[in-house]
Amino acid sequence: MEWRKDFLDLIFVTLGILLSILYHAFLWYKVKNHPLKTVIGVNSIGRKLWVKGIMKDGEKNGVLAAQTLRNSIMESTLMATTSIILGCGMAAMISSTYSIKRPLNDTALGSQGDFILGIKYLLVLLFSLFSFLCHSLSICCKCEVGSLIATPVKRHDLASMISSDYVCKVLERGFLFNIVGNRAFYGGFPLLFWVIGPLPVFLGSSLLVLVLYSTDFVSSGMVSRNRDLQTREEEQCLE
Repeated sequence: MEWRKDFLDLIFVTLGILLSILYHAFLWYKVKNHPLKTVIGVNSIGRKLWVKGIMKDGEKNGVLAAQTLRNSIMESTLMATTSIILGCGMAAMISSTYSIKRPLNDTALGSQGDFILGIKYLLVLLFSLFSFLCHSLSICCKCEVGSLIATPVKRHDLASMISSDYVCKVLERGFLFNIVGNRAFYGGFPLLFWVIGPLPVFLGSSLLVLVLYSTDFVSSGMVSRNRDLQTREEEQCLE
């Protein structure tokens, strides 16, 4: 019987994790090769246009840039705070002398030994800490953009260093950390269901992939309009 319980964990948990990995590999491929079909790619193009527009007249648009970056930093701060609180909760639960598995012995499926239960909470803890790290790095990058995007540059040598392309790269790095941090935070929830059993992990991962797919990809009718956005970006780059 114990072997069968371990077998359920091995099958359903592995399938759930593999499903999430395959989906994000597919998303990464689409973002790299067909960015106009993904929300991440379209937002990236929009941010580049926004940076170039702001830096054309930094003194006039400085307040707008500061307010926009402040809102984005607040979102990353909220996610970082939530991640570290969840991580502290998992750490407290791991170190607790009370065996939380006792009320679940008669209802939970899969292996419920002390070692495997510690692994379950440890994985959620690692996902939470990784999410906190990514959001912290995202805040650092966005703060750097806030100091660079409205910097008055008059010398030609400095203008070549603090260009709109450089600011775009820093901003994109910040949003990349933000996206990875969010995905790590979301990925911790199916693993949290592992306390109930291995089947909820697979079902939770499947539901998460469906929800992310509906928010990561744009409809076919918007692709043509997104091409106009990319054309505009290319024209501004030539300017």
